[in-house]
Amino acid sequence: MVNKNLEKGLLTFSALFIFLCTFGQTSFNSFPKSSVKVSDINTRKEDTLRKQFEAKGLTWPAKYIYIRSFKYDAQMELWAKNSLKEPFKLFKTYKVCMQSGTTGPKRLQGDFQVPEGVYHINEFNPNSNYHLSMGLNYPNSSDRVLSDSLRPGGDIYIHGSCVSVGCIPLTDEEIEEVYLIANYAHLNGEEFIPVHVFPIKYSVKKSVEYLATAIKNKEGLKKFESELKEIYDYFNEHKQLPIVLVNKKGEYLINRSENNLSLVSH
Repeated sequence: MVNKNLEKGLLTFSALFIFLCTFGQTSFNSFPKSSVKVSDINTRKEDTLRKQFEAKGLTWPAKYIYIRSFKYDAQMELWAKNSLKEPFKLFKTYKVCMQSGTTGPKRLQGDFQVPEGVYHINEFNPNSNYHLSMGLNYPNSSDRVLSDSLRPGGDIYIHGSCVSVGCIPLTDEEIEEVYLIANYAHLNGEEFIPVHVFPIKYSVKKSVEYLATAIKNKEGLKKFESELKEIYDYFNEHKQLPIVLVNKKGEYLINRSENNLSLVSH
């Protein structure tokens, strides 16, 4: 449990919502907010995605998904499940097809950095200039403390067209899959789809060696990256998302209460 001193220092929960509602597998085309473009993608891709889900032992469509991206490794994973208590299963790993910036969080408009940290999808744009896009809630609670107070930057997306400065770009074929899966989950009740962005994939030796060199003699960055690794390690151990808190210093903290496995972080 979070002790009283820590509790006083909490600025906000990064995860505030318990998803207790259970929704039926409503047909995608029954939702009035579905665009013609997305409906066409659904017609073309749903059967293939259904078969791919079945091959992974997953039920289509997933009610809960989790996305995590690794900057140095240029990868983005999509995890899925259909009830709160079951563990997430990895559905697919996508190639992030263009990179900008370097190791470390985004702190200033125009720094070309891809953010690092704990986010959620806060926008679906089927009419994006980059084919399809899903917005991230940057700056989040931590970023608002640690980034430039006047010009922290913004407009961070997962999108298509394979071009980017500071975003997470995929090919058009891949963003169609991810967008469709995420839109189904959102329309079926997952209001805040979690997206975690890490500097590296910690299971890859080369990546770990790169990070050690990149943050050498940078104590502030070492502390920040250790906070993210703790979040990564928790998920890898439990295949559930930790409850992530942000204190007055903008630091990420994991709430290790007994209720963690019943909640979803954002």
